[in-house]
Amino acid sequence: MLRITRRKARNRSTVVCAGLLAAYSLSPQVNAAPTAAQAGFVDVRTVVPDAVIDLRYATPNNFTGVQLYPTGARCLVHESLAPGLATAAAALRRQGARLVFWDCYRPHSVQVAMFEVVPDPNWVARPGTTARSHTAGRSVDVTLADAAGRLVDMGTDFDDFQPQAGAYATDGVSTAAQANRAVLRNAMAAGGLGVYAGEWWHFDGPGAAVDRPIVEVPLV
Repeated sequence: MLRITRRKARNRSTVVCAGLLAAYSLSPQVNAAPTAAQAGFVDVRTVVPDAVIDLRYATPNNFTGVQLYPTGARCLVHESLAPGLATAAAALRRQGARLVFWDCYRPHSVQVAMFEVVPDPNWVARPGTTARSHTAGRSVDVTLADAAGRLVDMGTDFDDFQPQAGAYATDGVSTAAQANRAVLRNAMAAGGLGVYAGEWWHFDGPGAAVDRPIVEVPLV
């Protein structure tokens, strides 16, 4: 999910506006963690060994057209999310499916960079003085693959800002894609993660909406 709040973009246009950040918010306190473990974060691959990791922001294949994460970035989540993801992955494994991770923990600095590219809070969340959701490591963007790692039809791609991207959308979404979304939702719900209604791929873990201190965790 791009946003920390709950309104989403419905347009792919981008506007580059350098120097805007100083005008929209006070500089937050950002704490740097020497390691992911010291911040209470874990690599998803240690929790879901068969996960497919396709971090879109580690490539130019994202809504900004710019690589935002370093090459080799890890998919990190707060340790509180680990049991739920393991449960969800186990439920999917029994159905011959695997989790594909498009985004996990997102550093505050990347959220700032996104807002610099698209400086409209209707599209991208305005970086605040606290961390929550992705910037707190308590939300993930995921999809499904079959046992061989082939992506399953979900109706839209990641960060698609059309109405069809809604978690419960039916217009313009095939019956098969609706069923696949339900499979994903049910598995994630079994692990205690709830879907964001505006994006079928975004799931929040316990405490995702709680404001927390900003911690920059190294991705590599």
